[in-house]
Amino acid sequence: MALAASHHGLVAVAPAASSAAAASRVPRGGFLALHAASPAPLATARRICCQSINSANMLGASSSKSDEAVPVPVVMIDQESDRDSTIVQLSFGDRLGALLDTMKALKDLGLDVTKGTVTTDSDVTQTKFHIMRFGRKVEDPDMLERIRLTVINNLLKYHPESSEKLAMGEFFGIKPPEKKVDIDIATHVVVEDDGPKRSMLYIETADRPGLLLEIIKIITDTNIDVESAEIDTEGLVAKDKFHVSYRGAKLNSSLSQVLINCLRYYLRRPETDEDSY
Repeated sequence: MALAASHHGLVAVAPAASSAAAASRVPRGGFLALHAASPAPLATARRICCQSINSANMLGASSSKSDEAVPVPVVMIDQESDRDSTIVQLSFGDRLGALLDTMKALKDLGLDVTKGTVTTDSDVTQTKFHIMRFGRKVEDPDMLERIRLTVINNLLKYHPESSEKLAMGEFFGIKPPEKKVDIDIATHVVVEDDGPKRSMLYIETADRPGLLLEIIKIITDTNIDVESAEIDTEGLVAKDKFHVSYRGAKLNSSLSQVLINCLRYYLRRPETDEDSY
């Protein structure tokens, strides 16, 4: 038996089978006025709660499984799966509930939560929110980073054991990660063709506050347009994908190399700068 949230609180509902939805492409140039954007969808098993979840008077319970192995938290911001809204997806093994506390925190940012779903696949529970701002998907990079940090901060608050699995645990958590990520080893930047009119930029690096804004600034400073992106935080590491173009076409090899070098240079620590160019 599953639980769904409504204005009456949590009510029991029967789980319904669903299939993975195909991602709908965002119209070109529709993500950011200054060029920035988003992700790809995740397949899920059973859909449990959905439709406008507006009640925020119940808080998700903190974890009581501190003695078990702590799973890796995953926070994804998806701009491609839904044409009209930004999707925020969070998973932390099987430890998450309805997360009405997180929904309230998102509303406190001035965002509208138009739909929420909880899906269970094996031992992983995924909570997904469809959010809008001023009647459309969120396009401001600063707001997207605030959303990401808000979701992570709420996870740290109600599930403090996640602190040791998140890079943000060092800044906002009760226990910093015991294992640190070597930025030199963790930083990977790849550009591949994705059709005649755009390229796919893959970035993997150590996570930290403000990382998304750093990446967007580096890309736009090279006069490259970001059309869409998937912003994925997996524990200590950020794994992001961006559809990019230059003057309406894919990046040529020279421009791709310039972008790769710039990103490697700025994402690494100062003491390794000499290795970047």
